Amino acid sequence: MQASPNSLSSHHVAVIGAGAAGLVAARELHREGHKVVVFEKDDQVGGLWMYDPRVEPDPLGLDLIRPVVHSSLYESLRTNLPRETMGFMDYPFVTREGEGRDPRRFPGHREVLMYLQDYAREFGIEEMVRFGCEVVNVEMIGTGKWKVKSKRKRLDDNDRGDDFADHEDFDAVVVCVGHYTQPRIAEIPGINLWPGKQIHSHNYRIPEPFRDQIVKGVSEVPRIIMNIVTGLLYLVLVDATLSELCVNFLFLSVNIIILIGASASAADISVEIAGLAKEVHIARRSAVDDDTYEKKPGYDNIWLHSTIERACEDGTVIFRDGSVILADVILHCTGYKYGFPFLETDGIVTVDDNRVGPLYKHVFPPILAPWLSFVGIPYWTFPFPTFEVQSKWIAGVLSGRIALPSQEDMMEDVKIYYSELEASGVPKHHTHNLADSTNDYNKWLASQCQCSCFEEWRIEMSREILKNWRARPNMYRDEWDDDHLILQAHEDFNRRISNKASNGHI
Repeated sequence: MQASPNSLSSHHVAVIGAGAAGLVAARELHREGHKVVVFEKDDQVGGLWMYDPRVEPDPLGLDLIRPVVHSSLYESLRTNLPRETMGFMDYPFVTREGEGRDPRRFPGHREVLMYLQDYAREFGIEEMVRFGCEVVNVEMIGTGKWKVKSKRKRLDDNDRGDDFADHEDFDAVVVCVGHYTQPRIAEIPGINLWPGKQIHSHNYRIPEPFRDQIVKGVSEVPRIIMNIVTGLLYLVLVDATLSELCVNFLFLSVNIIILIGASASAADISVEIAGLAKEVHIARRSAVDDDTYEKKPGYDNIWLHSTIERACEDGTVIFRDGSVILADVILHCTGYKYGFPFLETDGIVTVDDNRVGPLYKHVFPPILAPWLSFVGIPYWTFPFPTFEVQSKWIAGVLSGRIALPSQEDMMEDVKIYYSELEASGVPKHHTHNLADSTNDYNKWLASQCQCSCFEEWRIEMSREILKNWRARPNMYRDEWDDDHLILQAHEDFNRRISNKASNGHI
């Protein structure tokens, strides 16, 4: 539903996070006429695409007071979506000349970061960002506004003194903090008595610690392969670099490592480590039968198993295929948890078994809509373009140009959605997995915003990439058969650029 242009209003809006979601949210809010402040705890834009060689001192990420390293990128990571489908619809991710640029169709992570930096400069978003400001508390106050408390870090070596806190009131808050920092840990019977070390893939950076080791891997949720943001960070298989200092200690005299996780990144890292390790053993939770125990095609030192049956006090790990591995380290590549420790809603918004809810269409909590919203909760979709249409919707709703259903109707919609998931046997922790509904979801969002939906070439290209990934798992980034779709994409990009130029928007 569309409101009258004469009734549009402007609001003071806080955007938390300056990654891909936060940047596009800021742009769309600003275009709609809102006053925007973006809070970013680091000193540059990019969010999870800022590679950080550091890792955390707690290898499992369970210590609540540990120093947190936001990035989960590993050094060799390349996108598992082509740049044509990955970029924002309004700002194509085309190749650019310049020092350090990566012209490949499936570029490395630094090229994605540089693309986001280009985007921020192009639309003046950096002027809206308060760098070095970590949000520590967000809560609604009696006036109906939201109080945002932040802690400003000292980013300059010449800026002496302690961090200091600040607070400001906003009409609305848009949460764009991502969900690839807080590790999820696999539940393995007997693990409490198992004497070896455990690590989460969040701390994988380079394969060198695995030289001449026997690496064992357990994979979970192999369906997560297409989403660049989830796929890339969700599943790192063989990880272990706990930092340049911790690694040497942790892997001293290690013989066998068990890995948990299997998808695009997991597959990449298993191959990367196999170049140095004696053996890599990967156990997959749902992709193979319980009696599977075989070599991965094309490799002499990568073995595929079923999932883990249990871990034993003598150091062995028993798989459901009957094989027994004496292991020193288990690497959990089991994904990440949603978490918003700064957000106080009196229990209105909760995270229950990785379900953030209740959220109307994965964006608005009905009781607090439209003054609180989330961008980037769904996965297994086109990440950046989905962030884009979500942001257009939020911006339009806040201005009054787009009307939401009643609170009751939104809550009923959420209940129906949950019931459908349960009836289909979808676990609660897959609530935000849009693998089977991403096109319908984005079409619905576009209809609310009265904007163009995803192009047919983009949808068809995603199907071709998936097919190519299955046919050429090791070469799909460098060999493909969809040049006709690439041509369509660039014709579309050129039309958009031409239209912008004729309208004076470039």
